[in-house]
Amino acid sequence: MNFSTTPYQWLLDSLELDSSLFHVGRYCGSWQASTQGMAQASFHVVVQGECWLHLHEPAESIALRAGDAVFLLRDLPYRLSNAASAAQALNNPRISMQALDGKAREGVGLVCGFFHFRPGLSSLILDALPAYLLLRADAPGSSAARQLFELILAECSRAEGPANSLLERLSHLLFMYVLREQSEAIEGLGGVLGLARHQQFSPLLEQLIAQPQRPWTLEQMAELSGLSRSAFAKRFQELAGTSPGQVLQSLRMRQACRLLQQGHPVAESADACGYHSIAAFTRAFNKVIGVLPGAYRKQFS
Repeated sequence: MNFSTTPYQWLLDSLELDSSLFHVGRYCGSWQASTQGMAQASFHVVVQGECWLHLHEPAESIALRAGDAVFLLRDLPYRLSNAASAAQALNNPRISMQALDGKAREGVGLVCGFFHFRPGLSSLILDALPAYLLLRADAPGSSAARQLFELILAECSRAEGPANSLLERLSHLLFMYVLREQSEAIEGLGGVLGLARHQQFSPLLEQLIAQPQRPWTLEQMAELSGLSRSAFAKRFQELAGTSPGQVLQSLRMRQACRLLQQGHPVAESADACGYHSIAAFTRAFNKVIGVLPGAYRKQFS
């Protein structure tokens, strides 16, 4: 970890995800749309007109206007619609999108897509974030995000139509900027991000990040936190929502992924991450990442 980077910022920078588009177009008249039930995080950027976001749990209706964007970080029960009433939105038809039209005076233009968060450490970071983030067009202090939105708008306004690959990259960057700009203001963060903000546990997390390969014991972690073994285990679980061993394993798997992506042999990667048994490393890697380390390495060869 760079000495100028705090554990909190290091974790945000370590969030790994891919973006993919599923809709770029315009809805007119009465309509509703939702990706609920697809087990994926999603984003919706309003490039033209206005619509409503209706969240079901808890019940909340949010007006969205051109320049706004919402990033749903869970598979939430929600509905986008032209209707201000959640009940009316539920009864509206599901219709096909039309092509974007910069001269249109009605309807709403949307860029919609999915986020695919990588397993392991990124999943732990995601669990610590709120269910959704909202970017407002008139929000102060979002100059970088606003510039990215203008690039998205310019791409959508091209006469020959937008390039989906570019919109995916721009939407990805927009989310990362919104996350960085808004996360510091989020109160009551739990999970591994809350741990990184906690004065008592931040020094420990910094050491775990810097040296995940060390044979850490619970006693050593407790000592760095100034607590007894039992008090440390209890307090850590309360703050992070998971065990110290789980956090350490996620940090080790992140390091393993980086080494395997660079072409390091499995045995060398295992040793560099604190595993002196290839079999134990393979089991842990497959459990966390969902694929065997040799197969993962081949993806990048």
